[in-house]
Amino acid sequence: YSQNSPNALATLRRKTGYTISNCKKALDLHQNNLVAAEKWLNDQAQALGWSKAEKLEGRKTQQGLIGVLVRDNCGVMLEVNCETDFVARNKKFQEFLGASSATCWKYIRENVKNATDVSQKNLSSDDLKALLAADGKILSDHLALLIGTVGENAALRRGIGFKSEDSGVFLTGYAHPSQTEKDGFSFGKFGAVVAFRRSDTPRDPQLERKICQHIVGMNPKRIGDKAVDEANEDADSEDVLIHQEFIADATKTVGEILEESHLEVVNFTRFECGEGSE
Repeated sequence: YSQNSPNALATLRRKTGYTISNCKKALDLHQNNLVAAEKWLNDQAQALGWSKAEKLEGRKTQQGLIGVLVRDNCGVMLEVNCETDFVARNKKFQEFLGASSATCWKYIRENVKNATDVSQKNLSSDDLKALLAADGKILSDHLALLIGTVGENAALRRGIGFKSEDSGVFLTGYAHPSQTEKDGFSFGKFGAVVAFRRSDTPRDPQLERKICQHIVGMNPKRIGDKAVDEANEDADSEDVLIHQEFIADATKTVGEILEESHLEVVNFTRFECGEGSE
C-alpha cells in the first residue's frame, strides 16, 4: 500500500535529514520498510553526490577549515576546502571534517610504526580520499555525498599525522579561532600540531597550548638551534621559533621559555586554510 505511516515518515525524516517528499517516495517504494527506505535514500544521495561532484569539479575551493585531532599521543591535522565561507559554517561540512579527521587519526595510529621518537606522515589529497571510514566507504564517497548535500565543490586538500611511542615525547594541538574542543578535536581557519619532549618535569598543558597558539600566530618557519642560528636584528621579521618574542610574554623569547620549563619542541606543523592555493 502507498499510504505512509506518520510515525514511519517522521522517523525516517528525523534519522536521515532528507526532505519529506523524498522520504515519502522512499517509503512508498519499499512498503513502509524503514531499513530499505533509508538504504534507498542513501544510495540516491550518493549517486546524486557523485553526479554533482563531477559537474562542479574544477571550481575553485579556497575557503574551508582546518581540523586538528590529538589523542593518545597520536595527532592529525586536515585541511578541507569549499567554495564559500557560508558552506564552511555549515554543520554538515563541519561534521565531515570531524569524521575525516577521526578516519585519518585511526589510519595513523594503526599504520605508523617504530615511532620511538616522533614519526610524521604527510597525506596528499589522493591519500586522504582512499582512506576507509568507519562505515566501510572510502572518504571520496563521503566527499561526494557532502558535495551533493551542500551544493558546491569541496576538496580534501591535505593532511599530516604524528605519532610517538616515547613516554618522554607528547603531542599538543590547537585550532584558531577555536570552536569548543571535544574529545581532542577542534577546528578553525588555522591549526598547529606540536611535538614536545619533557623527561624530568610534569606536563604543563597551559604552557603547551600557549606555544601552539604562538606558532599559529607568529608562523615560525623552523625550530632553530641556539648553537647555530643567530637571532634576527629585526625582531618583527624573526622566523626561527626559539628566537621569536613569546606571544604571551614579549619580555622573553620562546627559547628562553622552553629552557626555563625544561621543555623542548621536537617538531611542529602549522596549517593556514587556503595557503598556497591559486
